[in-house]
Amino acid sequence: MTETRPGFRAALSNRTVQMTIGVLAFIAATAAGAALGTQSTGRVDVSDKAAIEKIVHDYILAHPEIIPQAVEKLQANRVATSIDSSRPAIETPYAGAWEGAANGDVTVVEFFDYACGYCRASLPDLARLVGEDKRLKIVYRELPILSDDSIDAAKVSLLAAEKNQYMPFHRALYAAGRVTHDTILAAAAKVGIDARAAEAAIANKKYDSEIQSNIALAQKLQATGTPTFVIGNQVLNGAVGYDALKTAVTAAREK
Repeated sequence: MTETRPGFRAALSNRTVQMTIGVLAFIAATAAGAALGTQSTGRVDVSDKAAIEKIVHDYILAHPEIIPQAVEKLQANRVATSIDSSRPAIETPYAGAWEGAANGDVTVVEFFDYACGYCRASLPDLARLVGEDKRLKIVYRELPILSDDSIDAAKVSLLAAEKNQYMPFHRALYAAGRVTHDTILAAAAKVGIDARAAEAAIANKKYDSEIQSNIALAQKLQATGTPTFVIGNQVLNGAVGYDALKTAVTAAREK
């Protein structure tokens, strides 16, 4: 499962409408190609719209299994294209917001929110994954879409990344439980960031562009909330678990 905020859901809804239109067009094209392939050359006038539409209609009714297949293929193709076009932006971490192998052969990217319970639940899966795989790099992208406290936490987290204290802060804040102003400051203090520096980071607008960039990337990838993982040419939405993450890493490595 994933968690989302109303504004983020609205943007995703617009993309869903666009996706639905694309799916219908893709299914029609797929069915037309398959249907015409079953017709004897010369019997069908390709300029006869009514005849083509009837062939497509009849073919879809006879082979309804092509609908989910077409949707899955179209979605996979679009996601892969979106990832490839934005891969440097997706996989390049902000300062020290990463762990694992500096030059790993596979990069796992997590879009997350500190107020997201499913992100917290995914923490041990990622720790196990990077602990077992010495060729793996994990990049963390702040996606604070659940609350104002999420945004404050993200800003202090980015400050921690600049101070090479990202993972200690990351773990400390999740261990603190519910994200509040006090737990953010307490987690910061644990890694040597005093309250004045943390408060300054929260007030500082310099981190806004990084957060907005992450939100735009997540929407482009049709992420449905947090956590969202990008591995190779796949996007995995929700707390999918260790096995699914490991399978995606293996697939990315094989390619």
